[in-house]
Amino acid sequence: MIRSIFNNLKSQSADKKFKKYYVADRSVDLSKIGEYRNDAFPQSGPYCWLDRPNALIEVERKELKGELTLEQSKMCQKWIFDGYLIAENLLGDVEIDGAWAAYEKAIAKGVITVAHEPVSHDDPYPGRRLDPHMQIPEIHALLHHPKVIAITDLLFGRKTLPFQTIMGHKGSSQNPHSDSIHMTTYPLGYMMANWVAFENIREDSGPLEYFPRSHRLVPPLLSGELSISPLRFKKEGGSVYSQVYEPCVKKYIEGAGLTPSYFLAKKGDVLFWHANLIHGGAVRKNPQLSRKALVCHHFAEGAVTYHDLSGNHSRLHRNGIYTPPVLD
Repeated sequence: MIRSIFNNLKSQSADKKFKKYYVADRSVDLSKIGEYRNDAFPQSGPYCWLDRPNALIEVERKELKGELTLEQSKMCQKWIFDGYLIAENLLGDVEIDGAWAAYEKAIAKGVITVAHEPVSHDDPYPGRRLDPHMQIPEIHALLHHPKVIAITDLLFGRKTLPFQTIMGHKGSSQNPHSDSIHMTTYPLGYMMANWVAFENIREDSGPLEYFPRSHRLVPPLLSGELSISPLRFKKEGGSVYSQVYEPCVKKYIEGAGLTPSYFLAKKGDVLFWHANLIHGGAVRKNPQLSRKALVCHHFAEGAVTYHDLSGNHSRLHRNGIYTPPVLD
């Protein structure tokens, strides 16, 4: 009897702690979750406000009440239907050029290292670098740029938590995928990304490709559904991803008859996309052409943040399970 009362009080305490920091309708005792995977969490809302069935009505209501400008309303509607939006000339030459110069300087001085990763004998460019914002203040400033955060806050309907960056000189030629399996939230849907162009992007350079409306036409395809266990991923690494996940994405693309669009950006343009939008890197037809870009990933405050593929919680929770996520 005493043990039952104690367990009940402990459960109430865990529920209270969870609700203090997290938005999910259904509380979870995170201390009891060994592997952070979607199938370890119950199904729960609330959905991100622009993913809800009444999203268009809510956008219209907010516009009529003056809570959204006409421009913001159009951005939200674009996001609802297509799962992405393009902000032309969002960032200026001074901040773009300054950030790229700082990146090159950090490489030259050995502050950060970048693998060569040539794809052919005539490929002059190094590969991509994960999280350069942690060493380079100018990149950190782009991750947290007020113009960027204003858009992500709007689309989330919540405060943005900047999380991760990837920067590089050339196209990735990455196969189509969604970010949900890599950076996941409880409840689902509270992650988005953006792609910053540091130069005018040409068709033969291997531009970013994306599949409009795929965020609604293709399910998240998370690890549990595909029978990819964290142990299997740790043992087999990229091979299980390429042999199981990518073919499944391809099947859905073909089944839905989706065709890609290509982000032929101008310098300073920024493309934002939904966590579940299918995207990748087009083939580099001319290896001599650069494709200088920065990818930023953002979570929303109030979501539990983790990596479904590896089963690990994100570093935003490094200060402890029940403490507020820190900003990178």
